[in-house]
Parts: sequence; structure tokens; C-alpha cells
Amino acid sequence: MPTLRVFTVLRKCRFCRKKPVVHDDEDEVAPAEPDKNDIQNTLRMLNSKLEDLTTCNDLIAKHGAALQRSLSELELIQDAAEASSKIKAVNERATLFRITSNAMINACADYLDLAQTQGRKWQRALQHEREQRIRLEETIELLAKQHNTLERACRGNLTGDNKGNSTIGSLRLSKSTSVPVMTKNGVKSAGLNSAMIIGGANEDYSDDDNEFFDAIDESPSFTTTVQLPPSHIKGHRRTDSGASVTSIASSEGAGPKYDDLSSTDDEMSTDRPEQGSVITVKTQGPLPRSGSDHSNLSDASSKDSSKSSQSSSPVQRKGRKRRKKIMEKPNMSLNLWSIMKNCIGKELSKIPMPVNFNEPISMLQRLTEDFEYSEILDRAAQCEDSCEQLAYVSAFTVSSYANTTNRTGKPFNPLLGETYECDRTDDLGWRSIAEQVSHHPPAASLYCESKEWECWQEFTMTSKFRGKYLLIIPQGIAHLKFKKSGNHYTWRKVTSTVHNIIVGKLWVDQSGEMDIYNHRNKDNCHLKYTAYSYFSRDIPRKVTGVVTDVAGTAKYVVSGTWDKKMEAAKILHGGERPSSGGKDKQQIYQTGPPKLMWHRNYPPPGSELMYGMTEMAITLNEIEEGVAPTDSRVRPDQRHMENGLWNEANQVKVQLEEKQRARRRKREADAAAAQQAGKVYEGHKASWFEKKQDPYTKMMIHMYNGKYFECKEQQDWTKCPDIFTT
Repeated sequence: MPTLRVFTVLRKCRFCRKKPVVHDDEDEVAPAEPDKNDIQNTLRMLNSKLEDLTTCNDLIAKHGAALQRSLSELELIQDAAEASSKIKAVNERATLFRITSNAMINACADYLDLAQTQGRKWQRALQHEREQRIRLEETIELLAKQHNTLERACRGNLTGDNKGNSTIGSLRLSKSTSVPVMTKNGVKSAGLNSAMIIGGANEDYSDDDNEFFDAIDESPSFTTTVQLPPSHIKGHRRTDSGASVTSIASSEGAGPKYDDLSSTDDEMSTDRPEQGSVITVKTQGPLPRSGSDHSNLSDASSKDSSKSSQSSSPVQRKGRKRRKKIMEKPNMSLNLWSIMKNCIGKELSKIPMPVNFNEPISMLQRLTEDFEYSEILDRAAQCEDSCEQLAYVSAFTVSSYANTTNRTGKPFNPLLGETYECDRTDDLGWRSIAEQVSHHPPAASLYCESKEWECWQEFTMTSKFRGKYLLIIPQGIAHLKFKKSGNHYTWRKVTSTVHNIIVGKLWVDQSGEMDIYNHRNKDNCHLKYTAYSYFSRDIPRKVTGVVTDVAGTAKYVVSGTWDKKMEAAKILHGGERPSSGGKDKQQIYQTGPPKLMWHRNYPPPGSELMYGMTEMAITLNEIEEGVAPTDSRVRPDQRHMENGLWNEANQVKVQLEEKQRARRRKREADAAAAQQAGKVYEGHKASWFEKKQDPYTKMMIHMYNGKYFECKEQQDWTKCPDIFTT
């Protein structure tokens, strides 16, 4: 009598569970499940050893302090008789110190031996669990294949004749049979009224003949959750946790207020932002076309897909040939003791950090790198719907974080007056100029323009060190204006967290909330960057958001990850249903098929040897003629580092920083002299940016004066200070 294939799979499951794991280096068998009593005993022993270490440490500190006091008293004694008694006391204290030190060494050896022994044991247990997991995955895959074959046979039976037993190919179908069902306590038999696959007597099972595919839903859909801010909230505000959220608009309706721009610790937070309503988005396949419900992003018709894709794609330009690689990062070890030795007795602001922590580009170049995906803005400029345009802008703001997944190197801090120009009009259609406009606090201003749009910002940040990680909280607001429509958007970047500062491999995470606000018609996009959590089931680096109009009506839903891609879907229908609790109502929105807004360009092969840089980042520090003498490309220490001369780079870096401190002391002396004379001292003035009041945020920021590229054409660099001469 033929047997069920499912029984074969279940036998494999039992075999995999009972099969021992024998290691080549040892003859003992790894346990299938660690004993809880062994774990508790091991932890108890480790805690006991750790307490011994703590006791020895306290005794060493106590006897060491006593020995130090005795030595100090001995130096002050001049009488020989008294000196002999003090020497005896010093010898006694030294003996006690030696005894406690030996006890500390023995306790450390015992703890290390116990930890190593248990470490090998748990390593074997983990290896066993890993192998069990692999076998379980293979078993589940085999079960899925059997299930897929069962479904196909059942469907074939339903489409056949209505007989008691029917044969389809090599499969014999029966109306009633019993199959094994996997339960928590084991395997039991369960009856089925539907058809069940029974293998023929001469049937051979082959994986190659049964290709497995994921189950297909009859009406494909997925559900996600996004956060909708209250409709009466517009603008930007920095919360206590460092997130950028909306601030209450002024009563006159003239725009948002920016009265709260400070940031405090998370633990001190008392005023939390108001939570918005939750949208559960359900995405379906193509729906019937009705009016404007399927226009733009939600158009499910594929008749004009080729035309729309051609019209929305940016203009392809051919630029000059640029370099594709830089010198590989040298494998140089970092001597932390030499760094600490050089820091003794110095002020924190005067400690030179070696270039070993850096990458060979400046912060000005890193800001310019935000426009790597400028084609998103080119497509947004062609949108007639402002909400659709805002969806593209939201994808552009997310794209600036893509390179932080594999870029943990610190950019060079720009010197005061340092500039960076990037002219990509020949291939990307834009050009930018950035300048370090302040040194204390550090602040950089950037202006970028193309034929369709212009963007500017004054970037500054605050940092908070939390022992294991470093919080980088950006300050300042970015502006984007489209010349054709006049739509003016502003936003503030979210918080970046650098993990494993002390021990381990560095990695960067983005978290917080961002609001992109249209000052022309008061559209708003609320984005939420979900922080990474080991215990969370969410997709890592997840970003979700919703685009709303002036009335607070949701128009588009955007979702994706900040390291891969972003998609947007237009909302077609909306409604309400009770939540799981039954009291509150939850907004449910049905959307059209999602459209890809942005997809990441991954680094070229071998980028891990080139500081993890992308193709655009590699070109940022390429030497160009005609740039200002203060350009980052001309900076000598940064150039030395790119060429692999790290020792020379460290030496030049110290000289440049000391020269900058001398200029600062001179400005402080001039300011003091002007104050005594009753005059007004202006201080440092930027060369290409002018300090003005932002008409939208009412803040004093540095705005581009429009003179750089004119001076470049004439090669007139008289405004540039001498900052790179050592």
C-alpha cells in the first residue's frame, strides 16, 4: 500500500531531532537542549568569581592608597630614627599590596579559565542549534513543496468529473483520508473531507520536477501602518527626543512658527508631540478607472506606461569622464596609547584627532553628496500635482541617508572659510557651492541650483555621547524651491546614532520624525524613521509616511527603507472601522499600486577598500582647475590622506588647526580692543554667503550672495582667506 509523502517528511523531522552532532576535534556529543540547572550553576560560579575580583580590586585600591601616603610621608621626614620606623611601615604596606595583587592575578586566572571552559561548551551548543535550524529550514521547505503539490492536485480534482475517486496523471484522489498533523505535543492523525494526495506505487519523488513557488493570493494585498499628524499642525519643531515634528502654525495663518529649536535629553522629556491618527494601507491590483482616482501615481492602466516613464525620466546628459576609484585605504594600526599620551595636560578642544578615524573628504563634500540622487527632483519638477511632487521630495530626503550603511568614517572638519564647489551641469544638470561660515559653533552653508529647482540650507548639529553610542542631532532647516510651480518645501534632518563607539564594529542608524512642509499651499508629508530594535519584527531601517493637503486629507502613502528604496501609492478610497479594542476607530485607506520613487545605487566592487565610497563620492575630491584656493580639494592634509600618506597628513593637520586657533585668538583680541574703543567688531564674514533673516522661518541664516560663479569666471579670488598655507 502506498504511503503518504508527508509521513516521509515527518520521519525526517524526527531523524533530524534525534541525530547527534559529533565534532571533529572532540568526541563528545553536543547537547540538544542546554540544561537550565547547568546554566544557573555556571552563572552562579561566574558571579562568585566576579565578586572575588571586585573584592581584590577594592583591596588593591585601599592598600595602594595607603602605600602612596606612606611614601609621601617618608619623603617629608628628615629625622633618621623616625625614618627607619616609616620605612618599616612602607615595607608592611608594600607586602600587603603585593599579596592583594597576587590574589587579584589568581582570581583573574580562575575567572578566565572558567569563562574559556564554558565558552567552548556554549560554542558547541550554539553550533548544534545552528545545524538544527538549517535542518529545520530544509524540512519546512520540503513540507511546503508537498503542500504545493497537494494544492495542485486538489484544484485538478475540483475541475475534473464529480466521481467518488478520480485519477489525474499519476495522482489518485480520494474524498476521505487521514493525514498526520503537526501539533505542539507531537504528531496525530486528522481526517480531511477534501482530497488528499496519495503517491502511486511506482512514483518517484523528485525536487527537480516539483518547483516550489510562494502561494498566490486570489486578491493580492498587503497591510502596513503609517502615522498621520493632526491636520492643524504644520511647520517644524524639534522635540525633546531630537525628532523633527510639526509646530503649531501662527494664528494669522502666515506660516509656521520656529520658536522651539532646542534639543534636550530623552530622559528629561516631558512634552511629547501629539500622536496622529493611524492609517492602515491596503494595496490592491489594478482597479476600474473612475475619474481622477487613478491619475498620476495610482494609474493602474499599462497602456501609456512607456510614454509616462519616458516623460518622467530625467534628461540624460553626457559629462566629462571622471575617475572611478581612488587609492585603497592603507592597513595601518592605530596606537590608542600614543593618542592618550599626547592628550595628557591638554584642553579637550586642542587635542588633535588623527586621520585614522577619517575618510578623505570634508563635511562640505559630504553635504554635497546629498544630491547624488538629484534625478528625483528632476522628476518632481515635472509633476503637476503638488502632493505627488511632495511624495518625490520625501523620497529625495530619504535618499541622503543611503550611504551611511557602509560609511562609518568621519569627514574632515572644514576650516573656517573653507569652501567646496561642485559643478555637475554637464551630466547631472546642477551645480553647488558650500562654505564653512562659523567655527564655534561649527556651521556650514550650502546652495545648489539647476534649471528646474534650487536648494539651500545652513547645517549645524549637536552631539551627545552616551557611552556605547553617539547621538548626532542635526540643526538648521533645508529649503527646496521649484522654479516653475513656486512650491517651497522645508524640512529638518532626523537624528543619526553611531553605535559601538568603544568596542565592536561601528554602525549607523537613523531614527526620529521628519515633516516636509509646502509653504505655498500648506501640503505636508510626515515621515517616521523607525529605530532599529533587536526584538522588533519590523523591517530594519523602515521609513513610512503620509502626504496630506491643507485640509489634512491623506493623499499619498510613502513607505520603504532608507538604505534601499522608497515607494509611493495614491490613496483611492477611505473609511473607518473599529480598532482591535473596539472603542476607537481606525482610518483605513485603499491605495492603487505603488510606484518606485527612488532606488539606491550600490557602491562599486572593491568599495570597502576605498572607505565604502560610492561612485559619486569617489569623484568629489578629484582635482579640478579653476576652483577657489579655499576649496576642499586643495586642502593638503586631506590630499595626503587620499594618497595614503597618513603620517604626513597628521602632521599637516596639526599645523592647519594650530594656524586656525591663532587666527581665532587674533579675532578675540581685535574684538576686545574694539569693545574698549567703543566700536562694533563684525568678526569673521563669509565670502560667498551673507547673513540674513529667513523670510519663512524668521531665523538668521547665511544665504548665498550669488557672486561665486561670477568670480570664478574672472578668476577673482581676492575675497578668499589664506587658510591652507602651513
